[in-house]
Amino acid sequence: MRLSKFFLFSTFTSLFFSGASAQNPEEAEGYFLFPIHPGRQNFLSGSMGEIRPNHFHGGIDIKTDQVTGLPVYAAADGYISKIEVSSYGYGYMLYLTHPNGLTTTYAHLESFAPAIAQYVLEMQYAKQSFDVKLTPAKDQFVFKRGDVIAKSGNTGGSAGPHLHFEVRDAKNNLQNPLKYGFKEIQDDVAPEVQAVALKTMSIDARINQLFGRQEFAVLKTGPNAYTLKDTIRANGLLGLEFNAFDRYTGAWNKNGVQQVDVLVGGKPHYTHLLDNIPFDYQRMVSWHVNYENLKLTGKSFQKCYIDDGNTLPLYNTGAHKGKLKINPGASYPITMLFKDSYNNTTTLQFVIQGEQPVSNHTFADLVKKKKINVEVAEDILKISAADTGSTPKNINLFIRNKRYDLIPSYTVQSTSVYLYDLRGGLPDSIIYNGTTQKFNFRQAIPNNTDYSYADNNLALQFYPFTLFDTLYLRSNYENGVWTINDVTTPLFQPLRVTIKPEVPITDKTTAGAVWLGWGKSRAFINGVWKDDQFTFTTRNLGKYTIMNDTKPPTVRLISKSPAMVRFKVGDDLSGLASYRAEINGQFLLLKYEHKAAMLYSEKLDKSVPLKGDLTVWVKDAVGHETIFKTKI
Repeated sequence: MRLSKFFLFSTFTSLFFSGASAQNPEEAEGYFLFPIHPGRQNFLSGSMGEIRPNHFHGGIDIKTDQVTGLPVYAAADGYISKIEVSSYGYGYMLYLTHPNGLTTTYAHLESFAPAIAQYVLEMQYAKQSFDVKLTPAKDQFVFKRGDVIAKSGNTGGSAGPHLHFEVRDAKNNLQNPLKYGFKEIQDDVAPEVQAVALKTMSIDARINQLFGRQEFAVLKTGPNAYTLKDTIRANGLLGLEFNAFDRYTGAWNKNGVQQVDVLVGGKPHYTHLLDNIPFDYQRMVSWHVNYENLKLTGKSFQKCYIDDGNTLPLYNTGAHKGKLKINPGASYPITMLFKDSYNNTTTLQFVIQGEQPVSNHTFADLVKKKKINVEVAEDILKISAADTGSTPKNINLFIRNKRYDLIPSYTVQSTSVYLYDLRGGLPDSIIYNGTTQKFNFRQAIPNNTDYSYADNNLALQFYPFTLFDTLYLRSNYENGVWTINDVTTPLFQPLRVTIKPEVPITDKTTAGAVWLGWGKSRAFINGVWKDDQFTFTTRNLGKYTIMNDTKPPTVRLISKSPAMVRFKVGDDLSGLASYRAEINGQFLLLKYEHKAAMLYSEKLDKSVPLKGDLTVWVKDAVGHETIFKTKI
């Protein structure tokens, strides 16, 4: 369905959403040349604003026929303003600045145009480093629209051959390249909706008489139209979320949805448009989505409300920042519109019926064993207690040795649910039916401020942009493992952590912190030892331990010739930190391809063969060094 069928609402949206227009509307259509196979239909493996694990995708990923080495064309007249070469991230990357103030970027390149490549190589030798960031003179590399500036590749963090292409404005905001009217990308396919979710956002809120988060499968009712099986009965303040994707004509892979609008009773309530994202705020995607659900299930649900701490300029909302205020007895028809960059639109309609919460649903099916489950949802402590008795019981909650009685908020079967607002004080423990459960709450850490916490084994320094929202800090130390909340709580900016092992580390030169992620995954983090304490910075909460990296890096010669030498490298724990090669005492550039764990040489003067004594030094992050020598 085309957007023109929603003309009245679109007119409102264009007024309501100030960020929807291009930087230069008069140049939007046809100003840029498509950088791969211009004039021929092409396909995308990634769309603008697509949800990635820790960032919004900042441009479009153009497919390159599953090969590298395709010509990359200058999208418009301009000059090369920046060049970056890295083993990670964007890999080989060019920034081309245009007369209209916009800059296009081209990433994961295999190689640069000859003049640029020679300049980069000379600078790498001058700096004696493979990784470089260069800002050539404004008139040094000038290109016309359609000139070949590079060859497409698979360098850096790329998971396969493609060209990552961006449009940035003068403030480094990432624009949607597709709004510049590329005919090479065709799309007459509307987004598909997989599920929606509702989440309780206040202590009195209920969804079908329950507190928490519930997902609802959708039913297709026609072309680009969906509904839910049943009316949802609810009360209080709710957050609406969705899981959806889009496809382009003739393509099988899933891409992101560009714009989402929510209407309540036919009136605009919420809009977000992923067309203009500040580069420095890409990591705020962790607060735009339900991060906890993403980590636990792998499913990406985007919020249709603005959580506290979310400062992205992507939204327009009414009251309650997009949250739904549901009152008993009232009916709320909900319409959701899902749109892609070509205004193909899908509609989802359902009804929320306001219903007064009740305290007792049923109390039957007695359980054979007592069970207590505790979780934190926003500011609310939710305690679910299954009892072997025939009637619900109160919970004794203790705060600094003062006892408070919690009555059940509601009961389902033999499980009673108790809700407590943590803003009233952090509990030390609870007693339920003779069973005591202790908590490890430490402090409520506010966001947007410098804040320090310390105990015998742990010290934390929070900075103004570390947290998205208030953190109810829970920490524990046991058997050499420090626990700081869990991995389902995202951080925006780094946290500084200081840990003190119970047993002093004998060899601090090889020791560092290791983040224990999901399953068997782990990540070594270097830092600084002072006395018997280790300090490091991290972007992850969860479990940490101290480990020693006892093994030096490995270096294995793959091939050698007068033209090139190649090595396979690896490290057991801390990772490769530096590498260097010399031929007859003179610096020889080594390029690092981390995906293949390969080092290979590139000569400055291609006419001079490699001949003589070659020495390669490889160091890991704790300073272990392996030296490899050979003759060519």
